[in-house]
Amino acid sequence: MKEIVASQTYLKRETDPSSTMHSLIGIHVVLEFKYLVICLIIFVVTIFQPDTAWSQDSNSSQVDFSSDFTLRVKTNLVILNATVVDHHNALVAGLDKADFHVYEDHVLQPIKYFSHEDLPVAVGLVIDNSGSMGSKRADVIAAALSFARSSNPEDQMFVINFNEHISYGLPANIPFTDRKDQLQLALAAIKTIGETALYDAIALAIDHLKQGKCDKKVLIVISDGGDNASKHSLAQVMEMAKKSDAIMYAIGIFDEQDGDQNPGVLKRFARETGGEAFFPESSKEIASICEGIARDIRNLYTLAYVPTISKLDGGYRSVEVRVSSHGRGRLSARTRAGYFVPSIPPAIEKNAGRP
Repeated sequence: MKEIVASQTYLKRETDPSSTMHSLIGIHVVLEFKYLVICLIIFVVTIFQPDTAWSQDSNSSQVDFSSDFTLRVKTNLVILNATVVDHHNALVAGLDKADFHVYEDHVLQPIKYFSHEDLPVAVGLVIDNSGSMGSKRADVIAAALSFARSSNPEDQMFVINFNEHISYGLPANIPFTDRKDQLQLALAAIKTIGETALYDAIALAIDHLKQGKCDKKVLIVISDGGDNASKHSLAQVMEMAKKSDAIMYAIGIFDEQDGDQNPGVLKRFARETGGEAFFPESSKEIASICEGIARDIRNLYTLAYVPTISKLDGGYRSVEVRVSSHGRGRLSARTRAGYFVPSIPPAIEKNAGRP
């Protein structure tokens, strides 16, 4: 064997404090070999027996008979970020793995990995700059900067500004930033005019988050109305949110006379992704809400498990996290409502089960 190179996007085991958690699905292990092809083929046949863990996609094993032999193995984990609060809605820290119970489709799942660390997060600020936001503009900018100051200094942020048009706040050559001066310039570019393409803005932000290198991903949406200008439908964007690993927080600043307001939509985005929706009476309250969101993000628990149901049917699995700790009273955990299982073509699935 002349060369072995292993690269891994890895998950933090509770027994390995030097590693970190990756988001939603997967350990990806790539081994590159130049020799001993026959031995490695035997290895492939051995590990891909019917009782092995199921894979995210149909290309979980690849044999390339070139000078560099490549084997790709993917072991699937479902990874959840959870916020825990007490009956006063105060954040709860200091919990252990034994305090958590994870259920998938009402079936208890063994927790394989556990972490409670303030790791950097990729954050998208999705800011409504339609005409009705004019009087709230200064408060929104101040709140966003307050969020940045309260966040982990290594967080990677970007800004999506939207009315009936969608635009990035940062220059094209800067997809994310941890610099407050760049963030302030991105927010200052807001010009409040036009209608509201909320769904299109969220869709673009979800897509942009995929470029983020941080394991945890968050969207903060600030808007004062419903959608009246998007090309995407609510159903399309809701499915994108469910398939992503982003946590969404929403701040709705509604005027009573605004006929476009739709607080139910913001609540639903937050509920499905494990975030929270806020509806302050005044834009002056947004700064304190953003500071609270920053604290929430920095106190996330990360849990991972291998599903007991291994079938790749493309369906949706509901998820629930329950938490209890002696002497702490009633606790509740907030996490995403579920996830979509990858699907595998029937022919490939049939072949994978052959001895």
